[in-house]
Amino acid sequence: VVDADDLVADMIATAREMGKEQGKLDGYSEEEAEEVYKTLALGALKYFILKVDPKKNMTFNPKESIDFNGNTGPFCQYSYVRVQSILRKAAEAGYSPKIASDGSALSAKEVQILRMVEQFPNVVAEAGEIYSPAVIANFAYDLAREFNQFYHDFPIMKETDAIKRDMRLALCEVVGRTIKNALWILGIDVPERM
Repeated sequence: VVDADDLVADMIATAREMGKEQGKLDGYSEEEAEEVYKTLALGALKYFILKVDPKKNMTFNPKESIDFNGNTGPFCQYSYVRVQSILRKAAEAGYSPKIASDGSALSAKEVQILRMVEQFPNVVAEAGEIYSPAVIANFAYDLAREFNQFYHDFPIMKETDAIKRDMRLALCEVVGRTIKNALWILGIDVPERM
């Protein structure tokens, strides 16, 4: 039998250890960093449990569950944080998300991501119909993964075409909102920065 309080404390300690190794919270006060560690730890724990279909068995691995890569809560949380960082930098530069009227500035990858976002209400409905939060968890991961691939392959802030840049910012905005909403449904909080 595993005591829940001990498990949560262990998860927070693991999040703290990994956060310090990766330096993601450098410059935070101790209180701010502890709050983020707690958010990441609880998100990792909840996500790890909820990503598995309720009819299947699983083996919990604390170190694996808090990794910033792969199908984990922290990966989804960090993807949301990345979006927020892009949007803050855009606002500081005086850019704002705008959708071109004809959508001609969209690449095939952007269209693919928008189609994923469009499916979110159907994903939520399906999860409710079959009583499986795993459907929402895996959707959040798939969307975060696709966005991160897009982020690495396409310039956003450095895009010289203003229409494309503003469309990409709008895409970031809708992806961030969707990831946050998916995680909220699962009871997982997201930090605004990290």
